[in-house]
Amino acid sequence: MRYQAIAHVLLLALIAAGTAAAGEIYKWTDEEGNVHFGDRPDGEEPEKVAIQSRSTDPARVQASVQARAAATARAAEEETGVAATQQGPTPEELQAQADEKAKKCGTYRARLQKYLTSRRLYREDENGERVYLDESEMQAARERVENQVQKYCSS
Repeated sequence: MRYQAIAHVLLLALIAAGTAAAGEIYKWTDEEGNVHFGDRPDGEEPEKVAIQSRSTDPARVQASVQARAAATARAAEEETGVAATQQGPTPEELQAQADEKAKKCGTYRARLQKYLTSRRLYREDENGERVYLDESEMQAARERVENQVQKYCSS
């Protein structure tokens, strides 16, 4: 009974610590006119800063960087009047490549999950019959799929 009370107190302390860590960020200006950001404002009138967080899609970031590089190259080309010796892919092509890579990433992740959770794996022979893989063949198949996940799911 006593241990339950201690456990409850520790749980409440952890919850309180979690909410403190996910606290608010403030913006304020000191007497010298310097702007500061922090979770403990020192200024007289701190302004609460709305912060949003979301996960980043590496394929989209790469496509965006490539699109910006292509736009910068086109702008430099227009400014100097000199055509670039290599024409890179258009932003539409880059987006199509990024979408295809993301699709393959999802496919290979699902396959890897299946390979990791399945007790037995098989392949079909030339007659369409199942040939079950032994342990070393299963490990090799998992490694091949892991390599595909790394290839298509990394930036």
